Amino acid sequence: MSREVVVLTDVKLITCIVQRGEADKVVKAAQAAGAQGATIYFARGIGIQDRLGVLGITINAEKEVVKMVVSGDQADRIFERIYLEAGLNIPGRGFMHMTTLEKAATYVPHEIVKKLCSHGQEEQPEETTDG
Repeated sequence: MSREVVVLTDVKLITCIVQRGEADKVVKAAQAAGAQGATIYFARGIGIQDRLGVLGITINAEKEVVKMVVSGDQADRIFERIYLEAGLNIPGRGFMHMTTLEKAATYVPHEIVKKLCSHGQEEQPEETTDG
């Protein structure tokens, strides 16, 4: 039985950690900038409360983590849009980072693979078979 693996190579992972209740705002901003979707989960932060407490800012330990895989050509635009919409320039509002992924794999319909290959884009799928 032959299985085809389509590997995407020009993708980035954007991770944004925000106060509980703010994840929907992050996802809406990302989608408005071109992201397709996101994964959201809950987390608990420690340590920062003590340091920001000196400034008179109360920080809730409950957080939401938003992760999304985006194409390399959209990554900067999405990152900037999230930063502005989530107010990450304000102390205690959150933290965000972007990581380059060496490879990512998921189901990609054959029509999309052909389209990507025919356009000669940088993000050309690498097809391998496992026999």
